[in-house]
Amino acid sequence: FGEIKQPVVMCLLLHSLVLMTFCFHHAATSCSKNCYCTESESGGKTVRCSNLQLTEIPQDIPNDTRRVYLDFNLLTTVPTNAFAGLTQLVELDLSHNELSELEPGAFRGLGSSLQFLDLSSNKLGNLTPDAFEGLRARANLTNNPWHCNCNLQMAMPRVDLEPASLTGVVCHTSEPEKIGVEGLAFLLAPDIDLCVEMKRTTDVAMLVVMFGWFTMVISYLVYYVRANQEDARRHLEYLKSLPSRQGKSEESSTISTVV
Repeated sequence: FGEIKQPVVMCLLLHSLVLMTFCFHHAATSCSKNCYCTESESGGKTVRCSNLQLTEIPQDIPNDTRRVYLDFNLLTTVPTNAFAGLTQLVELDLSHNELSELEPGAFRGLGSSLQFLDLSSNKLGNLTPDAFEGLRARANLTNNPWHCNCNLQMAMPRVDLEPASLTGVVCHTSEPEKIGVEGLAFLLAPDIDLCVEMKRTTDVAMLVVMFGWFTMVISYLVYYVRANQEDARRHLEYLKSLPSRQGKSEESSTISTVV
């Protein structure tokens, strides 16, 4: 009976192992909930989550996914590591959402695979270089209310995206307003310096600080000189008083001798 029982136990264990392997594989390759998935002939999965009124990016996108469409939803932000684990992703569509913020590391892990990123028709006003760390994909950044100011000017050289992608940054508003870049692709207006006002403000602040330090130094020197003059006067008066005291002492000594 023992000899018969052992093969049965081994068979059950093997069956459990196969079942667990199948479950893990299914969890890694099954379709995201509420989304529509298709397999391409060349391999790799396409996940379509378009127009589903999503307010958060799904966390159950299969690891073998090559294309993700999250367009026409209600996404407001892309959090850090939102697509971690999707190492085969070549295309990501986040267009026509309510995106106003891309957190640092939002596309972390996609640098070696992603070829195209669509962020058009959102509410992006500021460019966050840390969100695109290591990402050299071609991106569509058009139709966003970009606010062109000194911060954006300093951020653009730090963005790792394909350079032509930045032509999609068309100024909706600007600071200062009088510089007149509204409606222009900022990358195509290299002669415009949005940091002029900030530089002037910085220069004025530095002048004020330097003037303050200069005033303090002069005040200290005046105080120091006056204090030394007062000490010198007192010391001089003390020295002047010494002979009279010495004369009195000699006179007292003479009287004592006579007596």
